[in-house]
Amino acid sequence: MTSVLLAETEQNPLLPADYDIIWSLVAVAIIAFFMVKYAVPRLTQVLDERAEKIEHGLTQADRAEKAAAEAEKRIAAELNEARREAAEVRERAQEEGKQIVAEARDKAQAEADRVTENATRQIEADRQAAQISLRADVGMLASELASRIVGESVNDQALQSRVIDRFLDELDNTESVGATGSQTRAGQEA
Repeated sequence: MTSVLLAETEQNPLLPADYDIIWSLVAVAIIAFFMVKYAVPRLTQVLDERAEKIEHGLTQADRAEKAAAEAEKRIAAELNEARREAAEVRERAQEEGKQIVAEARDKAQAEADRVTENATRQIEADRQAAQISLRADVGMLASELASRIVGESVNDQALQSRVIDRFLDELDNTESVGATGSQTRAGQEA
């Protein structure tokens, strides 16, 4: 008996007894059965739901990315269209501005021509009025001077008018010859 006891005691101290291994295997089998029956399907379901949510999120992200790319292209196209329209508006405004300036210039030139023409007419009318007034004044002075020189009064209106006209015509001829000579000299100096 001692030998049996010795044989039983000579067992490796690191290995558990056979009955401990069997009961441990039974306990592990029961736990594995419940794990496979209840826990693994539940864990698989949770993981499947997460995977589905992740795939759905990735799909939505792809859609959003495509939509953003399309929106960016649309915005770029609209921006280019807006720039083109702005350039057209700018060109039209410049053309209208040039047209307005040309019209204003034409109106100003027409107004200047009208003012110049009116001023020329007024100057001519003033010159004629001054010439008539001067003829009358010079005629009176010439008559008076002729009366003093001759010693008699020149009362004949026709004679008085002829003398005055002849005197003024001689003055005009003298002035026009003097003006032509000065013009000729100015042309030679140039």
